[in-house]
Amino acid sequence: MSTKIILDCDPGIDDALAIAFAHGHPGIELVGITTVAGNVGLAKTTANALAVCEFIGAAGTPVTAGCAGPLLRPALDARQVHGDSGLGGATLPPPAASPAAGHALDYIIDTVGAAPGEITLVATGPLTNIALAVRREPRLADWVRGFVIMGGSAGRGNVTPAAEYNIWADPEAAAVVFRAGWTVTMLGLDVTLRTGASAAVLQRMSELGPLGTELLRPALEQYRSVREPGGPPVHDVCAVAWVAQPELFGLVPARVQVELAGQLTAGMTVTDFDVPSEVDGGNALVAMRIDVAGFWELTLGTYGRVAQAMRR
Repeated sequence: MSTKIILDCDPGIDDALAIAFAHGHPGIELVGITTVAGNVGLAKTTANALAVCEFIGAAGTPVTAGCAGPLLRPALDARQVHGDSGLGGATLPPPAASPAAGHALDYIIDTVGAAPGEITLVATGPLTNIALAVRREPRLADWVRGFVIMGGSAGRGNVTPAAEYNIWADPEAAAVVFRAGWTVTMLGLDVTLRTGASAAVLQRMSELGPLGTELLRPALEQYRSVREPGGPPVHDVCAVAWVAQPELFGLVPARVQVELAGQLTAGMTVTDFDVPSEVDGGNALVAMRIDVAGFWELTLGTYGRVAQAMRR
């Protein structure tokens, strides 16, 4: 039986790869996509989500636009990492479809509320949409089947020495989310930086027809992320990969709080592993281990299914 998800994202190179994974894995039903400003502005993240869906054969997936900026801070972006378009070197046809009517907040609340306990909410961008949704409807924390993010870190940052980009971009929203009363499954830099797309991985992507040669490879080859020896890491794919095959990751209970005021540490996810359980004050399960080989076999296999369907 497949797991239904809503993917809240800011495409973004690795978000685009996460969309392709979510569409292609037989154990995931991609119910809908919501977009937020982050890697690029909202108009581009929304257009990119639509374009990726149409390119990979997921044109029926509703894409609903959300927040155009953080709760309190000035809007910033990561064009220096993802390129002006947000998709690196990938050039997809402009989307034929328009976003779904309405706002992402309403879509998330209404869709999850109509099927309590059935939908896992996966967030791979700044947490602005999620924070406002759970503020407007606190029961959302009880209605979701699960809540998974790509964000944060128990160790290093990637936009500052202390902070990971998705949390840093809207730390006030992240603080709301971690205090919302659910258990946050946090796939952060502790594992995602280990998912570098090596030369061997890129070669296998080249064998996937247009999916590989027009989206995956050109996007990743201009992904100006933290330079890791193993190649460009596919951070956001980890969040949907966890939904598909959680045993690839080792999770540790923790209490995570978000630093808001530190001159050098704003956006840091302060992670306390000395909290043994949710009952004792824990609010998160933090990924600290990943089976990298298993992750890539899963991911490339999933992309293979997408590529095969695109050829039909």
